Amino acid sequence: MGHGGGADDGAEASRQEEGGVAIPLNPLPSAAAPQDSPGMALPQSPFRYRALAALEVVAEGLLAPEYWALNHLLDLQPTTAERRQQQQRQCGRCCGCARQAVVAVACATLLLLWLPVGALGLLLWLPLQAARRPFAYQYTAGTAPAQPWDLRQRRTFTFLSANVCLLPSGLAKFSNLGQTPQRAAYIARHLAPTSPEPAGDRASLVEAWHGDANSYGGTLGAAGRASSVVVEMPSMVEPGPLVLSERFPADADFVCLQEVFDPTATAVLRRRLAGTFPHLLWDVGARGLRHGGLRVLGSGLLLASRYPLLAAGYHCFPNGAGEDALAAKGLLMAQVLLGRARGQRLVGYLACTHLQAPAADAAIREEQLTLMLRWLHQFRQAEQLDGDLVAFDVLCGDLNFDNCSSGDALNQRHQLFQTYQDPCRRAPGQDQPWAIGTLLNYLKIYEEPVSTPEKMKRTLSQPGGRRQFLAAPILPSSDPDPAAGDEWQGRRVDYVLHHAGTSLRTEAVEVSFITQLATRSDHLPVALRLRLAPDIP
Repeated sequence: MGHGGGADDGAEASRQEEGGVAIPLNPLPSAAAPQDSPGMALPQSPFRYRALAALEVVAEGLLAPEYWALNHLLDLQPTTAERRQQQQRQCGRCCGCARQAVVAVACATLLLLWLPVGALGLLLWLPLQAARRPFAYQYTAGTAPAQPWDLRQRRTFTFLSANVCLLPSGLAKFSNLGQTPQRAAYIARHLAPTSPEPAGDRASLVEAWHGDANSYGGTLGAAGRASSVVVEMPSMVEPGPLVLSERFPADADFVCLQEVFDPTATAVLRRRLAGTFPHLLWDVGARGLRHGGLRVLGSGLLLASRYPLLAAGYHCFPNGAGEDALAAKGLLMAQVLLGRARGQRLVGYLACTHLQAPAADAAIREEQLTLMLRWLHQFRQAEQLDGDLVAFDVLCGDLNFDNCSSGDALNQRHQLFQTYQDPCRRAPGQDQPWAIGTLLNYLKIYEEPVSTPEKMKRTLSQPGGRRQFLAAPILPSSDPDPAAGDEWQGRRVDYVLHHAGTSLRTEAVEVSFITQLATRSDHLPVALRLRLAPDIP
């Protein structure tokens, strides 16, 4: 396929009809080039022609009033925090109910009056989706490129995965969350905090490791001292303390987000993350009429990287069902350029996904897991060159099943876990003693013990706090599993997995469950730090 998605139209259309497309993002540099030139080849629009992009703007403008009215209708349902505030107001419930009634009538009237215009917008929007690329690529200049990596030196990479539930506010209310623009601003600010560290200092990540044989170096700060230290954890192989953190890792190399559906939230994240992560894949998903159904939302996936992306691919799951079928859930894959060694490319592979949600749909998830394994293998075969050194192969995302619920037993035994390693898992149905759930009891996310990152960390550090505020193991019917007893650690549905079959030996040295998103999401983000062993001939 040609550069920047400018391949033969027929070939690309055929691959998009199958729900997937792989696009090389950057030219393969010549031997004389000292650096790769990231982000210069792929247009930052999902459309090949500006006229089509302009038509989509017109179509979405015609649909906007319908979208606005429907979102505000759904947004009238209060969260548990808003309901508590209404009860505390002096005017009581009557005033609030009257206001909601007026808003509901106004929104319903607008929906009905604008329906013919909205239908015209939909008729214009639908055919445009067939010509649309399944993701957009954002490159922001100004960050120092990756430096050469001496394979005799020890190296670590940090991966962060988070379900941020950034749906339109009305839909987010079904997860007891609202105020999507405000939550997006908070998330973006903490994922990419303002730092006095100049961009060029990021090159220290690929400098030589210094230290004794029993410790692992961290990222060097502007003053030259370690700003974070990676310590080998005995708890990775035997019982140890919980690895809970109040903050996102400051040295995250890659960020994989799920449920970034809201356009305003997406714009906030793109703008803020650009200063830290110059390479970003967003607006992911094949919308429109796909696989016999209508996809009105994208996949909700967003991938941010400090390192250049050589190629990217996306596949839409063909078997979505129920409300999940309205979103183009699928698998986003990227090939990352980490540097060069011995005249060869040093690359990594990173994938992000979000599987079918309802507990009763284990068979659908099982098929999606099988498809993912196939797509990951095909992508790597298609993009890997002879002589490439593969540093890592990591899969992140919300898989919507755990390793403790009897209702998820089918998915727990999938072949995926024979190919990719889960550091938090001992065996099907049995997690490491220190691993905890990542799915919160969404009805309790505003209660005082979990209302701030600091309080949530203290609360979830205790068995009683975990049983009270994390989602409990379930049966296939979604009902609580009475056989789970009182020893469960919660439903761990968010994963960061790594493949052991790479050119360099990788080892998980730290897993963190992060409380940064207290009251901002119903999931705990997860971070994995991988150590790459020195490659000494």
